Amino acid sequence: MAVIRPFRALRPRANAQQVASVPYDVVNTDEARALAEGNPLSFLHVSRPEIDLPPGTDLYSDAVYRKAVENFEKLIVTCPLEKEAEPSLYLYRLIMGEHEQTGIVAVCSVDEYDNNTIRKHERTRRDKEDDRTRHMLMLRAQTGPVFLTYRGRSDIDDQVSAGLGAEPLYDLTAPDGVRHTIWRVDDTEALVKSFESVPLLYIADGHHRAASASRARAELQQQSFAHTGKEDYNYFLTVIFPDSQMQILAYNRTVKDLNGMSKEAFLDSVSTQFSISENANPEPPKRGHWSMYLDGKWYGLQLSPAATLPAGTVAQLDVSVLQDRLLDPILGIKDVRTDKRVDFIGGLRGTKELERLVNEGKAAVAFSLFPTTVGELLMVSDANEIMPPKSTWFEPKLRDGLLIHTI
Repeated sequence: MAVIRPFRALRPRANAQQVASVPYDVVNTDEARALAEGNPLSFLHVSRPEIDLPPGTDLYSDAVYRKAVENFEKLIVTCPLEKEAEPSLYLYRLIMGEHEQTGIVAVCSVDEYDNNTIRKHERTRRDKEDDRTRHMLMLRAQTGPVFLTYRGRSDIDDQVSAGLGAEPLYDLTAPDGVRHTIWRVDDTEALVKSFESVPLLYIADGHHRAASASRARAELQQQSFAHTGKEDYNYFLTVIFPDSQMQILAYNRTVKDLNGMSKEAFLDSVSTQFSISENANPEPPKRGHWSMYLDGKWYGLQLSPAATLPAGTVAQLDVSVLQDRLLDPILGIKDVRTDKRVDFIGGLRGTKELERLVNEGKAAVAFSLFPTTVGELLMVSDANEIMPPKSTWFEPKLRDGLLIHTI
């Protein structure tokens, strides 16, 4: 049983276009500063407050979190941001080119996150958890939603479709060309009831936000003198999309050197694990194929028919095969989380970015992967396994600052 709950959103009554910003974790400080330049209402001043402090400021210093609070309080007044009088659910539609997906904005149960009714597929890093937990506690708000999915149901689809005929609260096109439209749901009880028949929800993107919400709840519960389980901090902000509408793009890799090998020696080593073809398409045609860019040329890689993969859902993933058969044994990359020789190129940056990095000498070799599928994500989560780092890149991205959950 999946618990979803309406909430009283804190949201812009005006200036939504200026407030809406990219998620805090898809940009670095310099990129965030450039995006927010000349726009005092950008939510990046709240989600990445170091942009308003001197360059070189420690991202986890007290000054950064104090600045987040200061900027948040200022935005509430100057935007203004106002809290809804009554709890509501919302519909959030994203349109990027020909792709369209519509999700339900709700708060979900921290208990269900903790007991694995809301399933995970990714490990979290303690330092990132620490950061967002402190950010939530200082602001007493969850400012960026967790991106969830579920195995779609026609009754929920019908209710969502019916809600799209109303006048939207927001209808804006972001600088990247993605259109974001949000509606308030009139009949929240019907959707809440329908989700009671959904057995499981799955985190697609936002594992650190979800983990931080759990940690923030634990701390606030300890501080409470009369905890009931119904407090707002027992829930976390989500947007929930059916699996059929989700879009995962490739999450590619570059490596800075060939581990001391010449080009010829490297290709010989790769040929012991893969069959190699020249003049390949930069994008692999299907699962079980990889494209490799080396010295100005694309090569196609494919495991030989005799190759035997280990048992288990994760071991069968293309990202796992590349790691286990090439990055580790040939290039010496044991842990992609910590090895500074490997970089990840996600989403819309595509294979042209891989070519640029290699051609400019910023990488020695690049690997283009076939995207992980939503079905693979669900299977890994159901098996309680963990995907390799940087296995999925979801597009389009949600915008922060449009619907905020106060705790």
